[in-house]
Amino acid sequence: MGSEPSDRPLRILHIEDSLADHQLARIALQRGGLDCAIEHIDTLEALQPLDAAQFDLVLADYRLPGFTALDAWAHVARQPRHPPFVLLSGAIGEAAAVDAMRLGIADYLLKDDIARLPHVVARAIEVHEARRAREAAVAELAASERRLADLTEHLQRSIEAERAAIAREIHDDIGGALTAVKFDLAWIGRHAPQGAGDGIREHAAAAVEMLQHAIGASQRIMMNLRPPVLDQGLVAAVRWLAEGFERRTGVPVQVHSSAPAIATPDDVQLVAYRTAQEALTNAAKYAQARQVRIELSDHEGVLTVEVADDGVGLAAEARAKPKAFGLKGLQERARTVGGWLDVSSRPGRGTSIIVSIPLPSPDTTEKEPAP
Repeated sequence: MGSEPSDRPLRILHIEDSLADHQLARIALQRGGLDCAIEHIDTLEALQPLDAAQFDLVLADYRLPGFTALDAWAHVARQPRHPPFVLLSGAIGEAAAVDAMRLGIADYLLKDDIARLPHVVARAIEVHEARRAREAAVAELAASERRLADLTEHLQRSIEAERAAIAREIHDDIGGALTAVKFDLAWIGRHAPQGAGDGIREHAAAAVEMLQHAIGASQRIMMNLRPPVLDQGLVAAVRWLAEGFERRTGVPVQVHSSAPAIATPDDVQLVAYRTAQEALTNAAKYAQARQVRIELSDHEGVLTVEVADDGVGLAAEARAKPKAFGLKGLQERARTVGGWLDVSSRPGRGTSIIVSIPLPSPDTTEKEPAP
């Protein structure tokens, strides 16, 4: 009957006011080859103290003295892990039986057709166990998705914390050391003796130039890891991203914001910034765009950041590639702060990437400084 074989008899609760009909049901089950332990009751009061979960099935007549099977089902259905409930009656029409099944009753059988009772019982138990297995699988899947979401959020926070730590190290240690070496080399170049020191000055000047490149590279790495401009707020950070994109690619970017500054918690700000950054990176690599538009809005308590280009677009199969982690990563980032990501694209019509994130109420969010 279930997913695992069992040697114990089926435990059936039979609610029936006719002892003769109870005996007929018992005989029908025995003749059907079902090993059953049947408990018989005939009042609603006798049902009240029983734990329905101890039975494999409840079998009930429809009309009984002072109550109906629907009253019994209402009591059974309130109990956790309740068994299937089957009507066995000679006083119920088909319409009433269908209505009962809509309430959750597993099946019904007329007493005139009692020979089919073993089949109806076996099928009801099988369907019930399959439903319970499916519900358990769905619950386990939901729990697994929650664990995965928690892990993703933890990893994102760890990555951003590590980025910030590396950026501080670059600024405080490497950047400072490179600048100090640059000054020392410049001093050597200025104080090298005349004549024989010309070679020293040339090497010092070349070294200073290389150090300047290294300092510039360290600053770019630091800015990519955790731009200090984020401290000025999301609008300022996105404008800084757009300016950098224009300088590198020559593609104009229009930035429009619903306000000069938009107040956001730090985690929301970082998700929105990284989404805009990744969208601009995709536009630079693949879009072949002539222009890009960025819209920022905080209307109706939802932060919305849209990055749209007029490039070649993105085919649906490209988004479904197993290793297309860019957009999947953005979706997971948005989910960590209760947001969602929408991607709209058609070949030849450009691409629009929109992240939407609910914002906390204004009284719990500090004002963002104006850029």
